[in-house]
Amino acid sequence: MSLSELIAGVEEHEKTLTVFNAGEDVVAAFRERFADRNVTVRQESTPSGKPGEFVTLSEDGEVLTATSITDLQRMIEDADVALGLADSPYQPILDHMDETMFTSWSIEQMVAASREIEDRAWRVGDGSLHAGFQYLSTLRGELPVYERLGSKNLDVHAYAAPDEDPPEHEGFTLHIERAEEIEKSWFVVFDGDGVDENKCALLAEEREPRKFYGFWTYDPDTVDWIIDHLDSTYGVLEQ
Repeated sequence: MSLSELIAGVEEHEKTLTVFNAGEDVVAAFRERFADRNVTVRQESTPSGKPGEFVTLSEDGEVLTATSITDLQRMIEDADVALGLADSPYQPILDHMDETMFTSWSIEQMVAASREIEDRAWRVGDGSLHAGFQYLSTLRGELPVYERLGSKNLDVHAYAAPDEDPPEHEGFTLHIERAEEIEKSWFVVFDGDGVDENKCALLAEEREPRKFYGFWTYDPDTVDWIIDHLDSTYGVLEQ
């Protein structure tokens, strides 16, 4: 299985956010907020209007979790937990929003998500971090960040296709690959130094110019699979 096939597998599993006992303005706000996610937002009412306003998140007809509308709104308003990569009192929804496809993310959104994972790796300070930059020219602009990460006790790996001469660098291993999935994929994967609770990954592919489709996850099995795939597929060509 390739990285693209993993993304396609996630894409097949659409989730449904059902909003109960709320007005159309609330439902519309949720639809706008999740417009770039593989999530269908539905509106329903309970016969008695009780227990008040709440939402459920389901997949294939199975309810995964539920929370109050107020808590979900607070989560959305809090930019620090919007990616689901930070501790949050609204974790019941966030826990199930990983491995949900996002669509048409911009460079700015991808950078913000990448920084969350890089920051986690920096704070843990051990383990391995793998990042795909598509091309060497993109990696060049990120050298200060990745050399700084490499200054910790982290095993840092960068992957890129050659579109210019390799940059001088220190502190990380550079994998130069003429592979289509490297050219089209943006990923940042942290193994959590072997601790499942610290593992996280962002994986996306460029399907149209500078628009990315993919998912983030902190499922340890998925993180391990991505790292195993990178390790087994791409050898070290340059140090």
